[in-house]
Amino acid sequence: MADPEALGFEHMGLDPRLLQAVTDLGWSRPTLIQEKAIPLALEGKDLLARARTGSGKTAAYAIPMLQLLLHRKATGPVIEQAVRGLVLVPTKELARQAQFMIQQLATYCARDIRVANVSAAEDLASQRAVLMEKPDVVVGTPSRILSHLQQDSLKLRDSLELLVVDEADLLFSFGFEEELKSLLCHLPRIYQAFLMSATFNEDVQALKELVLHNPVTLKLQESQLPGPDQLQQFQVVCETEEDKFLLLYALLKLSLIQGKSLLFVNTLERSYRLRLFLEQFSIPTCVLNGELPLRSRCHIISQFNQGFYDCVIATDAEVLGAPVKGKHRGRGPKGDKASDPEAGVARGIDFHHVSAVLNFDLPPTPEAYIHRAGRTARANNPGIVLTFVLPTEQSHLGKIEELLSGENGAPILLPYQFRMEEIEGFRYRCRDAMRSVTKQAIREARLKEIKEELLHSEKLKTYFEDNPRDLQLLRHDLPLHPAVVKPHLGHVPDYLVPPALRGLMRPHKKRKKPSSFKKAKKVKAQNPLRSFKHRGKKSRPAAMPS
Repeated sequence: MADPEALGFEHMGLDPRLLQAVTDLGWSRPTLIQEKAIPLALEGKDLLARARTGSGKTAAYAIPMLQLLLHRKATGPVIEQAVRGLVLVPTKELARQAQFMIQQLATYCARDIRVANVSAAEDLASQRAVLMEKPDVVVGTPSRILSHLQQDSLKLRDSLELLVVDEADLLFSFGFEEELKSLLCHLPRIYQAFLMSATFNEDVQALKELVLHNPVTLKLQESQLPGPDQLQQFQVVCETEEDKFLLLYALLKLSLIQGKSLLFVNTLERSYRLRLFLEQFSIPTCVLNGELPLRSRCHIISQFNQGFYDCVIATDAEVLGAPVKGKHRGRGPKGDKASDPEAGVARGIDFHHVSAVLNFDLPPTPEAYIHRAGRTARANNPGIVLTFVLPTEQSHLGKIEELLSGENGAPILLPYQFRMEEIEGFRYRCRDAMRSVTKQAIREARLKEIKEELLHSEKLKTYFEDNPRDLQLLRHDLPLHPAVVKPHLGHVPDYLVPPALRGLMRPHKKRKKPSSFKKAKKVKAQNPLRSFKHRGKKSRPAAMPS
């Protein structure tokens, strides 16, 4: 038997078709969670597994699920086609992502294994036809699965063999506790179950008692975030709110951050304030908004991954703020609403090749910081997290550092030295742009985008399927322009650029519209902080990690 220390996919007894799919995905070695979980799952054991975001949890349950279904069909007696695998996830985006990964792994056995996602925007009636064909695996949110069970369009009591609960620590905080308890009444008494989670909180322990039977617990001894050789984490103290906007403007406009970046704020209103502010300087961004239709949110993520634009503004208030229960689920702080309570943003969404995560607003909890930071430095790619913090937030930041430092107590969030006086020349521009972004402008921007996305999602759906080249009309980073835009702000005159940065600044070129039929070239993530040499004997760089 192969040495467990060197256990690879080829040593797990997997179907050759699954091994070929794994090879096509470029996975030469299983991740730690995959190496430990897959053999145990193939032995028929229930699993409670904790592993950090981006560690390959989806494949850790998808591979054994497919292997067990293929083995049953190949060696067992001929049985009636039925739903034998169920995957529960807290959000529609995660359901789509899980379905895509399972289908990728089942590429060479698509005739034997069919996968259906019933959490999409379609109504129950249109999904009933899909379920009538009895796919082998069904993916969905608890509320949608329960609705189908109650209407008898989905029957699991006599057929279900495998149950997966992914991102288990989010299900109760999304208000799915009652749905889960009702759903379990429709399942058989005996089935194999996997609970996958990034944390072991009280909700996960409660779910464990409901779902699992004598499980094997995998609490992998790995840090919740990659090490400093892969993920660099910095904090920068901003004296005022205005300094945060000024610093962000300098980082983006002077090209001190390279590659794709995610900007996190705490409320949806702040997302649009930040976007309209950056529009004043011709810096294109888009907002990942839970109020938009599911198709639009998925399209934003898809275009970002393809390289159509480099900056997305997101909020995790609906997901990782104060736990929400029952009828109030979907509400964030300060009454900020998301019309779709199953719209997750910061957690689990598969953004590709993110070089930097910028916490423009300090995360509300240490867990929120971990899940934000988990969007970068995925797989073997490097990344950076830069957190803006006000003096009044230092104590809260200390709690985050305490959780991240672990037992050794070594500092994790290093100070990011930035000489604000060297960009003072930009302050009047920053103030001018901030004054233009009024509350009325933000309301108009949100309304305008929702109207446009509803039109794009429904009216033009068929048209763009037939005319893929016209998909450029769906660009999500086009200016909203409800505020008064001053053209001169988009240009940075040379005399305003600090001498230490003049050799580094790259002019912002107007991004060409890539053809939809030509895949954008995937650029490997690189260190987004550009290094530079001192100019003069005593001059200091304006931005350099210590």
